[in-house]
Amino acid sequence: MSKIEVNAIEPQCGTNLTVGASGDTITFPSGTTVVNNGSQTGFGRTGTVDWQTADIKTATFTAANGEGYFCNTSGGAFTVNLPAGSAGVIVSVSDYTRTFATNNLTISPNGSEKIGGIAGDAVLNINGQAATFVYVDGTEGWINVQETQTSQTGSTGFIMATGGTETTCGNCKIHTFTGPGTFQVTGLANTPANNAMGYMVVAGGGGGGGELGGGGGAGGFREGRNNPITPYTASPLAAACSALTATVSSYPITVGGGGTGSTSSPVVKGDSGSPSSFDTITSAGGGGGGSNNSSPGGETMPGIAGGSGGGGAGSADNNGGGGAGNTPSVSPPQGSAGGTASLSAPNYGAAGGGGATAVGGGGTSTAGGAGGAGASTSITGASVQRAGGGGGAVFGCGGTAGSGGAGGGGAGGNNTCGTDGTTNTGGGGGGARGQAGNGGSGVVIIRYKFQ
Repeated sequence: MSKIEVNAIEPQCGTNLTVGASGDTITFPSGTTVVNNGSQTGFGRTGTVDWQTADIKTATFTAANGEGYFCNTSGGAFTVNLPAGSAGVIVSVSDYTRTFATNNLTISPNGSEKIGGIAGDAVLNINGQAATFVYVDGTEGWINVQETQTSQTGSTGFIMATGGTETTCGNCKIHTFTGPGTFQVTGLANTPANNAMGYMVVAGGGGGGGELGGGGGAGGFREGRNNPITPYTASPLAAACSALTATVSSYPITVGGGGTGSTSSPVVKGDSGSPSSFDTITSAGGGGGGSNNSSPGGETMPGIAGGSGGGGAGSADNNGGGGAGNTPSVSPPQGSAGGTASLSAPNYGAAGGGGATAVGGGGTSTAGGAGGAGASTSITGASVQRAGGGGGAVFGCGGTAGSGGAGGGGAGGNNTCGTDGTTNTGGGGGGARGQAGNGGSGVVIIRYKFQ
């Protein structure tokens, strides 16, 4: 066997170099390293890609052979178009922001080519997912040869999350949602105990009733914490050691709107508020206040049941009972019942709506009942009272309308309009003879240790 020893082989002219003739076998001895930078042909790739770290993808694009792409779908879903397939072509993708579950990444084969034997798109829909596709042949097309579904992230030793309005209090971070949104947990603590999330979920308050109407009930109030992980002075309604456990995922947040207050014509009860929710916790909307309409086919008088119940309407001869609170039932209770109205002259006072910690006040012959008191909590770092019931109306200017319950409840009216519940407190709207007050919208607050 002849042997040639040189440091480099170059073509005599031009740029093409042929080693051996057609049909020959070129043998590389054991231990030989063949370096292929991705542009040479005939040797194939080693099964890896060159990751394009300087070009993070945020919109639909066509991939190139031998390249890997970090795909950022936080701004919306998009598509990766695979290149024309020939044996050995390889493409990789990875979830740059761990948002594939919220905004999917679609992998589309070239023309009529297949992915895993099926002529159709593949969808990556798991946060942190990465996949590598190699084109094999016309039968199976592209085959996913390597996949991860939960990419590892660094950890600060505590929960990492985004969403809502973010503030801090000592070692705790607080996320406040005054409208619908998403609480996105992107990292967890190394110590399981530090994955506890305190919460307060308040639903929308009920609207007040019209024509001597009762006050709207406060939105349901639910709270949980776990000292010493999420320490603060909680309300009496906070469940002991009831903090939720975080996972890396997207938590949809619902913030309930307040119910609409009744008008004097036609006379109907106030509308109930809408629920608020976070993870497994849902608070019920406050019940609407009862209205005085005893004509055939008219609305009956009692307040409506809810997180807290609406107050009963005043009347000379009808039952003005309050709606039940803590409906549906949870423990600790999320609210209280509405009060009972007066059936006595001269002012036939309507009742107040229930609040988070107290039933609505009963009406008297000369005054409307006060809204039930809400609950105070320092989950945001300062003590704030929320979920007060609306005050009841009264007949005639000589009577005294019921005051709104502490915590955002609207006041009732005496021949005047009722007052709206305060926005983002879940306060009930005040009852009235004319236009009753609307319920206040709810709020969701999340608190956890972040350092």
